[in-house]
Amino acid sequence: MARLNKRLLPIKAHFFFFMAAMGPILPQLSVIGKQIGIPPDIMGYITAVLPILYVLAKPLVGFLADYFVNLRKFIFMTLIVIMTLAYAGFYFLPSSTHAIELEESSSLWSVTLTEEPLHCPDALYASKDYCQATHQAECSQQNFTFHTLLVAPQSVPALQLSANLQHGNDSYFICLTQLTESISWSNSSAQCHVQHIDSCVYASGKFWLFVCLLFIGTIGFNVTNSISDACCFDLLGGEADGESKYGAQRVWGTIGFGSTALLAGVVVNLWTSDAIKSFTPALIIMCAFSLLDVFSVSRLKMPKLGGSESIWTDVWQLVRQPPIVTFLVFATIAGIIDSFIIYFMFWHVEEVAAQTGYMPDIKLIEGLVVAAECLAGEVPFFFYSGKIIKKLGYVHCMSMCFFFYAVRLSLIAWIPNPWYLVGVELFFQGITYALCYTCIVAYASAVAPPGTSATVQGLMAGMDDGLGFSIGSLIGGLMFKRLGGRESFKYFAIAAMCTCVAHIVLRPLSRKRQYLPKTGYQLPTDQSAPDELSSLPSPQPEELPKVY
Repeated sequence: MARLNKRLLPIKAHFFFFMAAMGPILPQLSVIGKQIGIPPDIMGYITAVLPILYVLAKPLVGFLADYFVNLRKFIFMTLIVIMTLAYAGFYFLPSSTHAIELEESSSLWSVTLTEEPLHCPDALYASKDYCQATHQAECSQQNFTFHTLLVAPQSVPALQLSANLQHGNDSYFICLTQLTESISWSNSSAQCHVQHIDSCVYASGKFWLFVCLLFIGTIGFNVTNSISDACCFDLLGGEADGESKYGAQRVWGTIGFGSTALLAGVVVNLWTSDAIKSFTPALIIMCAFSLLDVFSVSRLKMPKLGGSESIWTDVWQLVRQPPIVTFLVFATIAGIIDSFIIYFMFWHVEEVAAQTGYMPDIKLIEGLVVAAECLAGEVPFFFYSGKIIKKLGYVHCMSMCFFFYAVRLSLIAWIPNPWYLVGVELFFQGITYALCYTCIVAYASAVAPPGTSATVQGLMAGMDDGLGFSIGSLIGGLMFKRLGGRESFKYFAIAAMCTCVAHIVLRPLSRKRQYLPKTGYQLPTDQSAPDELSSLPSPQPEELPKVY
């Protein structure tokens, strides 16, 4: 019968409470931006800039955690509090919606003009409802192109605007933004490219409040995640076969994340019955579990570590080696793929829901998707990831992950309605994200010189969900706007398959065994009972999973 290792209970509790706090909020970040009127390309710019800060923040905070060893727990708890307060600030975002709904993937309208458009009245620009009632549009009729404003007349009743344009069953007022010569209309049909007014987006107080809160909260989450991995591997440093036990600790985070994501999806769906959902229940769940997480971290007993006399020098000597450079490049590509899925999968599924009539149930479906990803997808792969990596080696595991990323992206592009996404994520989240993530952090732990664990974890994570996320969200936002969700996911699937082939070819060319002995770990004497301490083997240099 397996014995419960009480020494590892606090780190298990931390992973559970920390990820349970994030389950209701992380998958919905882009959706929150969408609900306050941020277009997908601008959201892509935001999420492209954001991970660049991870590249700087993660190694920097990791360095501080390695340098001020006695303050590790304080740094840990401070990051959790800052992250929670930032995300809780979403509650104060104004909940106004635009009067004219835009389909983000396609803003080309075929319209019927009932009257010739005139120059826009000055009173329209001065109206307090200008940004909430107006979009800009570039319309063309035969060889003539004209710049216009498209207005929902019922939203600016004081101006008494008469509708002069028909789009489907909706009527709007259209007017010219530039003075033009008289036009002889040959027919009443026109094509209009409709989009948000940039000045309305960037000049909005809620936009900048959202950006600031998103930056602080997401940087806090990612840095805390990196420190969590470093602390976990440090705690496992004195364990027999400690490297392979990481997944057994991290799996509790997956269980927490999936459970609260499902809970939040159900509660939000019941809380609000209209299409625009309130995220208040999700924020309440997040705050409750964050408080429990702070308590669990306060109970952590960190091991005493052998320090590094020159952290940056040791890390620099490490990253100069060709196998490490090659691994960092492919870790970045994994981050590019992950970022596109994380930031735009729910955006895509909401478009599919709008097209197929499933919008009333969309938050429930999204909650079930995250629950399927975590509870059925990630749990078994996190739990057995150490054994899989030890059996196959880092290279073959990464190649396998890229292949299944290609399959997963293809199926996401194909889904005929949102419910199919639950099955896709159930079968493919574990063998892609969970196994790939464990492979990256375990490799970082395997090659980190003693006393540099947090710095190396920060560097590896900075390349994966820092630089990789930045590139992926930027490319993804631009592709999503121009190609739409389905085509964008198809192209990413092709890119993932090409990466798989490149990884199989290139990684063996830089093959080199990286067996760096783990030394300098000393278990704190007040953390375990004497019989437990005596049963733990003394730290010995051990052969790590194969790098080929």
